[in-house]
Amino acid sequence: MKKASIFIFILLFNQIIFAQKNQYYDFIKTWNFIKYYHPDVASGKIDADSLFLNTVKNINSKDNFNSIIGKLSQNLNKNLTTQAPTETSKDVLTKNQNFEWFHKNGKISTENKNLLNTIYKNRFDYGLLKEGKSVSDEKKYPFPKEENLSLEYRLLTMAKIQGIVDYLFPHKYLMNKNFDSYFNNLLEEAVKSPSRKDFEIVLAKTVSYFQDSHAFEFYRQLNFRDEILFNISYYSPFDFQIVDDHLLVTNLVFPEICDKAQIKVGDKITEINGKSIPQIIKEKSKLLSVSNHQKLLYVLSKYEYNLIWSDNLPQKTLKIQSGSKKFSTEIPLINTTDKSNVAILSNYINNKNLKIESHRLANKDIAYFKTNETLEFINNVDDNKIDAVMDSILKDASQKKAIVFDMRAYPDWGGFVYHYIYKYFSPKENYFGKYYKPNLKNIGTFAYKDYDYFPTIENKTTHVYKGKVFILVNPETRSASEWYSMSLQKIFPQSLTIGQQTSGGDGDLVRVNLPGDYVLPFTGNGIFYPDNSQTQQTGIRINELIKYKDQDILDNRDLEFERVLNSVK
Repeated sequence: MKKASIFIFILLFNQIIFAQKNQYYDFIKTWNFIKYYHPDVASGKIDADSLFLNTVKNINSKDNFNSIIGKLSQNLNKNLTTQAPTETSKDVLTKNQNFEWFHKNGKISTENKNLLNTIYKNRFDYGLLKEGKSVSDEKKYPFPKEENLSLEYRLLTMAKIQGIVDYLFPHKYLMNKNFDSYFNNLLEEAVKSPSRKDFEIVLAKTVSYFQDSHAFEFYRQLNFRDEILFNISYYSPFDFQIVDDHLLVTNLVFPEICDKAQIKVGDKITEINGKSIPQIIKEKSKLLSVSNHQKLLYVLSKYEYNLIWSDNLPQKTLKIQSGSKKFSTEIPLINTTDKSNVAILSNYINNKNLKIESHRLANKDIAYFKTNETLEFINNVDDNKIDAVMDSILKDASQKKAIVFDMRAYPDWGGFVYHYIYKYFSPKENYFGKYYKPNLKNIGTFAYKDYDYFPTIENKTTHVYKGKVFILVNPETRSASEWYSMSLQKIFPQSLTIGQQTSGGDGDLVRVNLPGDYVLPFTGNGIFYPDNSQTQQTGIRINELIKYKDQDILDNRDLEFERVLNSVK
């Protein structure tokens, strides 16, 4: 009898939680609408977070959509008479804005629909915000790292993420069409989260739906990132790279351990602890935000990130294909509490990165520019001599058979392409893209901005270059590197862009505070080609995709360099 009573209690409790899940979703959707549009709340006259925290305590399973709207709006001014600001932008991205959630909801009364429509028609003009204030400003709510957030603050965190999606993220339209349904389920998980770690797993899943490479840095803030994603306690004794459906062993970091497990360079790992590599990749895609599959494979292949493992255990069972031979082996991972191990790991990672940084294309007929090594041109050069130095460098480049811009990194100096390449080589007009910013007159939409695509330079002279131009790209070509690559494509119409799909996360980075000392970064502006072709997720246009095979990687080949050299010959 006692067991039956406990079972009934658990069943009733779960039913209450499930019922409240829908109430919380309706509450969050309505609160965000009021937060971003009601003049008193959007302006800060009424604190949006206080409205949330004071009201959410009174939400229960008996509430319907109408009672929720009533509770949120009971102390708000409903007699709004200031009409929405007149739209002045001619080119506006509107496909994110969708109010069907209340327009076509038969459960909402006509009176409440009219109220929400009135709020929108008399919405706040964000151009009226005080200087220094932004629509993305949010309060900080610190919590001890081990302590789980209370229910109302877990809900507030989820609400702010949902609001970012609906009102601040320019590429909502690219997200999974079932995001609202997924969010509703994640909301239920957030409500039930018994620990900080469980809640952080919910956050990781939620942010992954952005499919935005800019949001990737969010995961480093997780207090339990070691157990959820970044396995920093145990490292692989070998380096690897994902190729198709396997991990290719590229280097033995701890040769003795690898030898005992019969692992050697060139082996293919097809399973880890009974899971195939494609299965692991799919699981990781649900916990990581990256703009495209190529970027996902790139971050999972980074040895120092250590993301490929599905658990935090010190030993792994691997299925190996070594030539025609297939076998299983057990291998211990490297414990990072051992200082001698850490020294070996650090030395390996540092040397590996130095090799990548020092990899340069050297040929007397080619001018080679590496995007993260351009600032060295003007180091220790007096300001009044920079123009002359850069003109000399570019004049020399203009006399070569080919110019190569290696954009496979993050730029160290924006002025190199934006100012000096444009100044020397470009026609006066260089409209290489379209930039959309949040539309302050109608938040949730994004207006074209007549951006500073190129500087104003008096007495500019164009030096038309007729030689070959190559732009080298890969998944490390991200954000500003993608932006400047687009500019180079326009400046040099004959250019060939070669390599792999780029990061697909162009546009200025926006960071929003979330409760728990988290900051959610995401792409805050929409970037397109002049013909409105997509760059988010897609990446920039590539003329020739270059694919590496196992042996190319083992031989440490740079196929992009080889392509350039063969062309110049």
